[in-house]
Amino acid sequence: MTDFSLASLRAAAAMVHARMPPTPQYAWPLLAARTGCDLWVKHENHLPTGAFKARGAVTYIDWLRRTHPQVSGIITATRGNHGQAQARAATAAGLGITILVPHGNAQEKNAAMRAFGATLIEHGHDFDSAKAEAMRLSQEQGLYMVPPYHEELVRGVASYGLELFDAVADIDTVYVPVGCGSGLCGTIAARDALGLKTKVVGVVSAHVDAAKRSFEEGRLIASPTAHTFADGVAVCTPVQAALDYFGPRADRFVAVTDDEVAHAIRVYWEDTHNLAEGAGAVALAALIQEKQTMAGKRVAVILSGGNGDRSQMAEILGGATPRVHQDMRKAI
Repeated sequence: MTDFSLASLRAAAAMVHARMPPTPQYAWPLLAARTGCDLWVKHENHLPTGAFKARGAVTYIDWLRRTHPQVSGIITATRGNHGQAQARAATAAGLGITILVPHGNAQEKNAAMRAFGATLIEHGHDFDSAKAEAMRLSQEQGLYMVPPYHEELVRGVASYGLELFDAVADIDTVYVPVGCGSGLCGTIAARDALGLKTKVVGVVSAHVDAAKRSFEEGRLIASPTAHTFADGVAVCTPVQAALDYFGPRADRFVAVTDDEVAHAIRVYWEDTHNLAEGAGAVALAALIQEKQTMAGKRVAVILSGGNGDRSQMAEILGGATPRVHQDMRKAI
């Protein structure tokens, strides 16, 4: 198992901070009034790729260069944030990167991945098809397949937990979005390394709640569909290694509906003028759902990213909730 000691996490954070500055954590008074909490927002939407995954890509690519020096290129499948992060880190390290996305993927996300140096290939009509093609091409072309979850990704992501806990003392509870689990595991790793008693709560979509059910039953359970516009948490099948880590360490899970997420996006805009993507708003949606039980406590929420599709954001800010076509599947 990767070393999640405080020394190891501090070293990973130093590596991350050499590539990007720490993100702020702000206590917004309008949000505090709305939720009845001493509420702090960790703004991962301020990272250079617009989402928290930029951190883990730095430590993962460093690990890859050290442990697999023969690798000259990597390949992965994504719907956006994971791909932007890996493209940025791989290009900086002199590695080629190929990214598979499904047909119909958001054009602005595709453009961002290309801008960070990726060769982009559209294949299939859902994430699973794109991932299968990425795996085939990795064998055919000798490219290293980057997974959506890896302990070295967790080490990098833990840097936002260290920043938050260093800046804000005595946090009772922190709400964390859960896709494949690196954010949740990284927050837990930082908390435990610092010896804190903060409760860490995982947040999933009520429409794709496999991670919640897996946590509660102690075994992997898959969701049959991923019909949510919050594509960063639309993971049908949890990662066993992530479940093994957060299973005994997370406090609990909360599931939020798309309507609750859309409301939270509007709240972020109204109260802070930050634009959160769907997955980026689930933590606030969970707190709003539980605000009566959390009243008066010091709470943090992770705004994990701000890379929402323009058409969806226009719909949401106009007061509606986007409805997802049935062939849209899990994303990282």
